[in-house]
Amino acid sequence: MKIALFGATGRVGGEVLNLALAEGHEVTALVRSPEKLAPHDRLTIIQGDVRDVAAVSTAVAGMDVVFSSLGTDQTTTLTEAVPHMIRAMEDTGINRLVTIGTAGILQSKIDPEKLRYEAGDTNRRLTFAAEEHHKVYNMLRQSGLEWTIVCPTYLPDGVAVGDYRTERDLLPEDGKQISVGDTAAFAYGELLQGDNIGFRVGVSY
Repeated sequence: MKIALFGATGRVGGEVLNLALAEGHEVTALVRSPEKLAPHDRLTIIQGDVRDVAAVSTAVAGMDVVFSSLGTDQTTTLTEAVPHMIRAMEDTGINRLVTIGTAGILQSKIDPEKLRYEAGDTNRRLTFAAEEHHKVYNMLRQSGLEWTIVCPTYLPDGVAVGDYRTERDLLPEDGKQISVGDTAAFAYGELLQGDNIGFRVGVSY
């Protein structure tokens, strides 16, 4: 499989990159700092900015699926980049997209008509990241793509142990955290298998 990867130098993206290469897939990664990635014979590195539509189109061209673990970092990079991904995928007939979101955009259990960050399920006072991911969720819902948004809760570093729970559109009951390794493992599996197309998926221990 040929995978376009955005966010390859980040924590989750880096783990997904390692999983994909270890299983023999070909990966094209668009990054600002190529020196952060180790060379590999099945890895094509494109230096560029995800906010540049031409760079995104180049990264997506000829791929089978797209994976994004782009975050917000108190910028609008995410919401500037995702429309370029959607356009590039639609232009080239690529349907499958898996992205990493945040548990804040899962449905609230306090008020099911709202998302967790809107209803106060989370203690986070700053909602900028959730608002940006909410915009992406709306973009994907309006697209014709086969998308899945993987929504981890608190995300400490850690290896994959496999003992986690998932739930469509909701955070598993009493879910408190999920390691970077297990988040990457679940998201990578979802990219290949497509078990939750058209859903946000809460993931936690």
